Amino acid sequence: MTIGFIGGSGIYEALPLSNTRGERVETPYGDPSAPVTVGEFGDTGREVAFLPRHGPDHRHAPTDLPYRANVYALKKLGVTHVIASNAVGSLKEELPPGTLVIPDQIFDRTKRRESSFFGDGVVVHQPFAEPYCPDLSAHLAEAAGGVDATVRSGGTYVCIEGPQFSTKAESEFYRSQGWDVVGMTAIPEAKLAREAELCYATIAGVTDYDVWKDDSEVTLEEVLENAEKNERAIKETVERAIRTLPADRDCACGDALAGTINTPTESIPPETRERVDLLVGEYLDD
Repeated sequence: MTIGFIGGSGIYEALPLSNTRGERVETPYGDPSAPVTVGEFGDTGREVAFLPRHGPDHRHAPTDLPYRANVYALKKLGVTHVIASNAVGSLKEELPPGTLVIPDQIFDRTKRRESSFFGDGVVVHQPFAEPYCPDLSAHLAEAAGGVDATVRSGGTYVCIEGPQFSTKAESEFYRSQGWDVVGMTAIPEAKLAREAELCYATIAGVTDYDVWKDDSEVTLEEVLENAEKNERAIKETVERAIRTLPADRDCACGDALAGTINTPTESIPPETRERVDLLVGEYLDD
């Protein structure tokens, strides 16, 4: 089992791993955010592949992130499960900075991002009603219960384009919908993980109250300061989750692409088939 860990804002270094190596993975979608650090986690015999989402020096803005290259690289390295971390703003009084949220839903408000590996002659209609792997999310929530932090299991993450923070009108609208947290990186990462047949779940660390709260005006300084404070609890949760993750997958993520390809194999252009072979080759060969 190889487990992927995508570190969000405030998490730029891998978990304590041994026998590490840096993997520069070539993908049809360009270069990932950074070389992937791969190593052994403790005495578990499990391999972990770590990728800082924004790069080691936070050079990639949310819209411009190489999401497809990042997820493809993890798939190519043999990853089956991906745990992601995200820095988010809270849309509810009862979710103050420092809270860890394991969301189970996403509302997509992005506009300018490539959200699929497919196209160019191959059409794939991927179900996405449950955007996070329910088994991995439940396991992550259980692991979070053992850390010194307030944890919310479940909730909706509304993903905005960024890099600007919300207007007050937008923030109040998100609150009126009953959504829980707002961030900039869940989409298209979750969609691509599903297309890559990876189990995917996220642990979101609340850094601020967005801009809806009268006595709170979100700033980069506040976000970075609280993201750093959340780092310990997030990493401890991820370490606990990796150590106890069941070896077998009982969810539907591993064959998520079955029955989703709407283009006859013989009609797919050769160059497109080569590009997506890692993802759907077994289905096109049937």
